[in-house]
Amino acid sequence: MKLFDRLTRCAKENPQRIVLPEGTEPRTLTAADRIIAAGIAKIILIGDPEEIHHLAKDMNLNHISEAEIVNPSDEKVIDKYAPLFYQLRKTKGITEEEARLTTANPLYLGCLMVKAGDADGQVAGAMNTTGNVLRAAFQVIKTQPGISVVSGAFLMLLPEGLNYGTDGILVFADCAVVPDPTAPELAQIAISAAQTARDIAGIEPRVAILSFSTKGSARHDRVDKVIEATRIAHEMNPDLILDGELQSDAAIVPSVCNKKAPNSPLSGRANVLVFPSLEVGNIAYKLVQRLGNVEAVGPVLQGLAAPVNDLSRGCYPEDIYKTIIMTCNQAIGLKRDK
Repeated sequence: MKLFDRLTRCAKENPQRIVLPEGTEPRTLTAADRIIAAGIAKIILIGDPEEIHHLAKDMNLNHISEAEIVNPSDEKVIDKYAPLFYQLRKTKGITEEEARLTTANPLYLGCLMVKAGDADGQVAGAMNTTGNVLRAAFQVIKTQPGISVVSGAFLMLLPEGLNYGTDGILVFADCAVVPDPTAPELAQIAISAAQTARDIAGIEPRVAILSFSTKGSARHDRVDKVIEATRIAHEMNPDLILDGELQSDAAIVPSVCNKKAPNSPLSGRANVLVFPSLEVGNIAYKLVQRLGNVEAVGPVLQGLAAPVNDLSRGCYPEDIYKTIIMTCNQAIGLKRDK
């Protein structure tokens, strides 16, 4: 079964409430209508109800009427969620009036609905910058216990004939958020990427923290960081199959691993590759995508206490549709892991 067929089936079996704060954005509405029609998730749209219904009519979207629509200008809505935001941010010096103004921002309102338990995840970014999407998530939803850093993973769907990873899937992280992670942050990225492998890729994670050195073949401060990150990650989750520092060939090619790292628990069969810096991860996923004819799905934001995923402002309705499905599966996985 293909990845998105499996993810769609899982979402249908466990319907989640996904809030879309850009509720008047046409691509978002198109994706929402398709999600509702297929029975994949319960959709919450934030925006002016009259404008949303007018757009839906003009675009011949027949299922938007089944979505819950939340008006960010409704004083009753602000009354419900502003006190929560004030409690979350009062130590930062925010006033009650400022809390009300911020709550009317759809990105913050959506996150507050998730925080309050009225939604299970949020998808945004078709109109907003990544910085704005993440800022609302950081301030309201915050990170998972034991995790202080949010990172971005890509699911690399390999073409037939490439026998790497598991079931033709490799998870790459971090490719989107943290420029130069410290050793503790790199360890957290590894733990989060393992969770992404389970919850979205549906594979049992085998994590390699990568370097230009394999088991002491080179010495450098950057190698030491990876060694320390590996130690910390083992402490965080002793049961996780994880190793480092490894060069990429030793991580995914059994014959190379047997020569370079014969005692590695990965045995050259890693399916989660954790890169030592953002520049390496971002360059790697784009090169593999282009040169290997590999489909790159993501980025999937990981490490948050509840799923919030960011879109490209140049995205298509299909991208939003798939991101909603992945967000549903993240929400299901987080609930299962609690």
